[in-house]
Amino acid sequence: MPSSTCCNETTPPTERERRRSMENFGKIELYTGDGKGKTTAAAGLALRMMGNGYRVLFVQFMKSEPSGEITMLQSCGGEKFRLLRRWDGSFIIVEPNASQIEMCRTLWREFQEALAQNHYDMLVLDEVVVALHYSLIEESELLLFLKEKPADLEVVMTGQGASEKLIEASDLATEMRKIKHYYDEGLMARRGIEY
Repeated sequence: MPSSTCCNETTPPTERERRRSMENFGKIELYTGDGKGKTTAAAGLALRMMGNGYRVLFVQFMKSEPSGEITMLQSCGGEKFRLLRRWDGSFIIVEPNASQIEMCRTLWREFQEALAQNHYDMLVLDEVVVALHYSLIEESELLLFLKEKPADLEVVMTGQGASEKLIEASDLATEMRKIKHYYDEGLMARRGIEY
């Protein structure tokens, strides 16, 4: 029976594999749109990376509650996974307040410090597009970060409402489009399905 750190048994990539991967890593992926599955796609990519021995830094903007996918990534990831999250669960009513802006600004600094101190193969910026929408971080800062990021760092961004500039800066842009959703019938988020 596997231990609770289910992914730790994976053999890390050899130096040769890592060098070859560096040639292919470093792309910028964007998952946007009003449909379901953006964070789920990012979590799946993170799990795939860790399953192949790579390290993931998963940054969640505007999320505070634990979710099933994050719990499993933490359980399986061990040293290959780090989560950064800084949000108090509050809602933005019209405009963000000073505390909400500070939470995102602090998280922005923290993930950049984490990248400077450790090597990660993938960076997930979950709901960063929504943080941009509310001006919790500036789009110009994100675009500059993407331009100057380490060449072999794969970046995955999620969130509804990506701008044309962000789409242009991405190597892959996928729009999740809602065709039909049970939320519209009043069914709320379900544990194990939506979180």
